[in-house]
Amino acid sequence: MHTRNLPTIDAGYWTAIVAASMCGANSGDLAAGPLGLGHVKGLLPMAIIFLVIVFAEKSLKWTTVAFYWLAIIVLRTMATNLADFGGHDMKLSYPAFIVILSAFMAVMIWLDKAAGTEVSGVLGRDGVWRGLPATNWNYWITMLAAGTLGTVLGDWLAEKDNLDFGPYWASLICVPFFIGALYLAYTVGKLGKPWYWLAIVACRTLGTDLGDALVGLLRSVTPTRPMGLWASTALTALLLASIVMFWKHKSADKLQPAE
Repeated sequence: MHTRNLPTIDAGYWTAIVAASMCGANSGDLAAGPLGLGHVKGLLPMAIIFLVIVFAEKSLKWTTVAFYWLAIIVLRTMATNLADFGGHDMKLSYPAFIVILSAFMAVMIWLDKAAGTEVSGVLGRDGVWRGLPATNWNYWITMLAAGTLGTVLGDWLAEKDNLDFGPYWASLICVPFFIGALYLAYTVGKLGKPWYWLAIVACRTLGTDLGDALVGLLRSVTPTRPMGLWASTALTALLLASIVMFWKHKSADKLQPAE
């Protein structure tokens, strides 16, 4: 994507990523369940939608971060269904699934470095990277894998057949891990690519359980009208749109490198 259409990595970015993670967790379940697409049939049309978004961003002269966030939502929706396909349909062991996805992400990060694109965004005067990594195909594939891994981790914490904390307690457990991942990413890793992806996975895990917790809460409020999944998807989409629209941030193409 063009630099002008990319958000900067600031507090607003991480807040929006959490909202997008919640929304994608809900929209994936919505597509697989009420919309009747299952965990596999919806992948192809969602992949086509993603490609249309990328093509439109490349072709149009618009300047908006909406392209990035639409792509994130579509990939997060796909990731939810990929995780559920592996964990629920294929009955893969969750620990084994986590190891496989982690290894795949490590390979993608290594390939990116081997290709010579390890420099991430713009280096600030404090030594922390401020812009997103180059949003090439490696980035989007790794983002899909990170969303899938986060969904698997979230489900592993919450589901009855696994650690069985439930979505509410699992969400609380995930909060310090997410904060800790961000702290390490900024202080130790200076937000280099491996550390950026660590924070993304922690965010995806938190978003999965928060999204499920919101669905459960809405269903308990209106038990006679089972609209919790629809309402949660709409609310989290509205939350993401509000953050993107109203958060004050610099455009990525206006970032200044360190002197």
